[in-house]
Amino acid sequence: MDISVIVPLFNEDESLPELTAWIAKVMNENGFSYEIILVDDGSTDRSWEVIESLRLQNTAIKGIKFRRNYGKSAALNVGFEATKGDVVITMDADLQDSPDEIPELYRRIKEEKLDLISGWKKKRYDPITKTIPTKLFNAATRKMSGIELNDFNCGLKAYRSDVIKTIEVYGEMHRYIPVIAKWAGFGRIAEQVVEHRARKYGTTKFGFSRFINGFLDLLSIFFVGKFGKRPMHFFGSLGVLSFLLGTFMALWMIGEKLYHIAAEIPYKREITDQPLFYIALVAIVVGSQMFLTGFVAELVTRNAPERNQYLIEKRV
Repeated sequence: MDISVIVPLFNEDESLPELTAWIAKVMNENGFSYEIILVDDGSTDRSWEVIESLRLQNTAIKGIKFRRNYGKSAALNVGFEATKGDVVITMDADLQDSPDEIPELYRRIKEEKLDLISGWKKKRYDPITKTIPTKLFNAATRKMSGIELNDFNCGLKAYRSDVIKTIEVYGEMHRYIPVIAKWAGFGRIAEQVVEHRARKYGTTKFGFSRFINGFLDLLSIFFVGKFGKRPMHFFGSLGVLSFLLGTFMALWMIGEKLYHIAAEIPYKREITDQPLFYIALVAIVVGSQMFLTGFVAELVTRNAPERNQYLIEKRV
């Protein structure tokens, strides 16, 4: 199969008929063999009924329905597992992404031997309350990851099949898929300017909490990418540094007292009466704890539990 299109959705029953018809039109005009995987993330409207109806009209449409809302990352991860195409396209269900971009994305993946192409909505139709935080997150992600992309969170992306079969997406990690792909060894990442359309139906399903979650997930991505397979290097290094600093301060105070005793110089305060003593003690204890944390984390990484188990109610 040439192309798999994954569309995660939540309460988008109005836009689905138009979106799937548009995708099918583009595919047929370009002679692609394809599938459209609609992942219903626990919608409370008629989205699933619409998907079942669309399936009867077009056998290339497949549906996966979550029993409850898990989030976009979960929907993408399950969609990735179900794909059969050589190239995988992800897009949002709100008609803000244009299926007309698909042929060029497919061509570039195939001809330029790219692993991933991220869309860049250079001209956006979102409110300023969404665009400014997005720019800040993009700048922070560029700085931490070293990947020169202008729009990490664009829903319209293209992947080589090997990429999505290798990476794991959870939490709010969907906005950092290029970073996850890079840490997994897929470094041929490019960007393509894509059309951003104004929302035609309904309202956005994302609130302010996504910015907080996104920031925390950015820190998680950075830590896991750098130290996920070797947590002892992170915790152990900080632990040893803290332990040595505390030990040095303690030895300094002891040496200072012994010098005063040997020189018969009056000693103003006992060691235990000095604030530096308690700072040194805390540094030694914290250092020991961080070293042990690194050791335990090293053992945990050898037996990490599955993080992507979701209750799927129906499939078509």
